Amino acid sequence: MALFSSLSKSRALPILAFAGVMLSALTAQAASIKNVRIWPAPDHTRLVFDLDKPTEHKVFSLSNPNRLVIDLDGMKSEYDIDTLPVKDTPISNIRTAVKNGQDLRVVLDLKRAVQPRSFLLKPNKQYGDRLVIDLVYQGAEAEAQKTAPKVVAKTETQSNSRTNSPKATPSTSTTGEKRDIIIAIDAGHGGEDPGAIGPNRVREKTVVLAIAKKVEQLLRNERGFKPVLIRTGDYYIGLRDRTERARKYRADLLISIHADAYRDHRPMGSSVFALSQRGATSETARWLADSENSADLIGGVDGALSLDDKDRVLAEVLLDLTMTATLSDSLKVGQSVLGSIGNVNKLHKKEVEQAAFMVLKSPDIPSILIETGFISNPQEAKNLQNTAYQRKMAHSIVQGIQAHFKKNPPPDSLLAYEKKRKEAENNAYVVSRGDTLSAIAYRQKVSVDKIRKANNLRSDTLFVGQRLHIPRS
Repeated sequence: MALFSSLSKSRALPILAFAGVMLSALTAQAASIKNVRIWPAPDHTRLVFDLDKPTEHKVFSLSNPNRLVIDLDGMKSEYDIDTLPVKDTPISNIRTAVKNGQDLRVVLDLKRAVQPRSFLLKPNKQYGDRLVIDLVYQGAEAEAQKTAPKVVAKTETQSNSRTNSPKATPSTSTTGEKRDIIIAIDAGHGGEDPGAIGPNRVREKTVVLAIAKKVEQLLRNERGFKPVLIRTGDYYIGLRDRTERARKYRADLLISIHADAYRDHRPMGSSVFALSQRGATSETARWLADSENSADLIGGVDGALSLDDKDRVLAEVLLDLTMTATLSDSLKVGQSVLGSIGNVNKLHKKEVEQAAFMVLKSPDIPSILIETGFISNPQEAKNLQNTAYQRKMAHSIVQGIQAHFKKNPPPDSLLAYEKKRKEAENNAYVVSRGDTLSAIAYRQKVSVDKIRKANNLRSDTLFVGQRLHIPRS
C-alpha cells in the first residue's frame, strides 16, 4: 500500500503541474479592457471599450427599472469602469461583476429606455481592437425631424433684430413666404476620431468644430440664410450619415470643414475641394481623400451591410445621372469661397481641387470640403487655435457663400425674389412729358413690340410718371 501510494503521488505530481500550466495559459489568454471612453451625442451615447484582443459579447435590456447588461466572455478589466463619468448621458450608474469565474458582466443603470447597438472594430493606425456600444435614444429620429430648420424666410424686422432664436416666425410680409437658403455645416471628425494631430497635440476635430460654430453664428444673422450644424459636440458621425442629415435638412449646400495634415511639416495654405468622379486632381488631393475617407474606421461605424444599405447604394448609383449639375454648382461655390479665404490665409492651390471625398458624394446637394490650413505646420496650427483667427476664417467662408448665392440664388428663395425685384427696378423707365413709345424703344435699343409684351400694353398711349419695364436681350 505504501508503494502504491508512493507511485500514485509520483504520477499525480506531473498531472497537477500540467493542470497548473494549462490554467496559467488560460489566464494569460484572457482578454482585457485597457480603457473605456464615453461620447454623448444629441441622439445617442457611445461607449467604447479598448480591448487587447477581440472577444465574444452579448448585450440585452432589462426593464423596471431600465438597465442594459453587457456580458463579455473571458474578459477582465484593467480599467475601473465603475468610475466612468456619466454626465449628460442616459446612464445613472455603472456596475461590474465577475460571471462564471472568468467572464465580465457590465450593468448600466439607465434613466430612460434606449435601443442598444453593438459592434466590434478591428485595429487601425489610431486604436487597437474596440467594442462599441451605442445607446440610441428611442424616438431620436422623430425628435430630429421636429428640430429640422424651418425654411420660411425672415421678415425685414426679424432680420434686423439679429435674434438668436432657432424658431423663426413665418413671414407675413407682402413678399409671401419666400424660403431661406439652408447651409449644412459639417465639422469633420469628432469623438473617437480626433482627425489630424498637430504640434502640442492640437486636434483637428476641436479647431474645426470651433470654426463651424462661428460660421453658423454668422450665417444665422444673415437675411435669407438658415444654417444647421451637422455635428454640435465632440462625437462621431459616419461619413454617409453626414450627407443623409444634410438631405433631411433639405440643404442647398453642404460645407465640410477640416484642417490639412501632411507627412512633411512645411506645406501650408488653405484649400477647397469638390467631388471628383474620375480621380484626384493632384497627388496631395488623393492622399488627403484617402486620409479623410478612413475616418469611419477610426470614428467607428458598423461595417455590416443591411438590405437598407444595399438599397441606398443602388439609389446613389441611379442618382449619379444628376451629378453633373450638382458638381458644376459645387465648383462655382467652391471657387467663390476659395477666393474669399485667400483674403485671410495663403492658398495652397488657387483653383478648387477635386478628389473622391466620401462626405461630398451627395448626388443632389452641392458640396464642398474646406481645408482651413495645415495643422501639421507649426505656424498654421497656432493660427487655427486662435479665436480671433477662427473668426476671420469663418467670416471669409460666409462671405464666399453669400457672394455665390447672391449671383445664383435658388428659384424659390428670398434672395431670388429680391434679385428679380432689384433687376426689375434697374430696368424700369419712368415716362416723362413728350415721351413716345417709339422714342423710348429707340433710346433703350429695344423693339417697340418687346416693350408692349413686357408691360402688357394694349395701345401706344403713355402717361407721365408711368413705369415701364425695359426687357434686356
